[in-house]
Amino acid sequence: MGMNMSSGSGGDPEPMMEMNMTPMIDVMLVLIIMFITTLPIANHAVNLNMPQNTNQPPPDVPPTVVKIDVDFDGTITWNGEVVNRPQLDDRFVAAAAMNPQPEIHLQPNRLVAYRSVAAVMASAQSRGITKLGMIGNEQFLKN
Repeated sequence: MGMNMSSGSGGDPEPMMEMNMTPMIDVMLVLIIMFITTLPIANHAVNLNMPQNTNQPPPDVPPTVVKIDVDFDGTITWNGEVVNRPQLDDRFVAAAAMNPQPEIHLQPNRLVAYRSVAAVMASAQSRGITKLGMIGNEQFLKN
């Protein structure tokens, strides 16, 4: 008479030693979803000091416009006249002193390095120019 001593036959079943992971996984997924939905959206912004318009010329007087071109090699022209950086800075100071200030239209070439255009914009801002606009941006749109 041989008795089989297997643990599964007869007698009391042994208690389960594994933890049920399903509720913990469910809670973790809910926490992850809540965390993701409450994150603020990251904005990639360039901070600009926007001027406050305090004095405007009469509407019947057209504003003075100065066109600055930055060529592909970094050459800067002021209304068609080639200028170097010190001359450009002097002209910015003179334009900033005018009342009303002229509108500065900056038109970079498509192939110019960004640092050349950024240097012109920084120079204009540091010299007190408040009316600066980029023109010709349609050349940078991808077809």
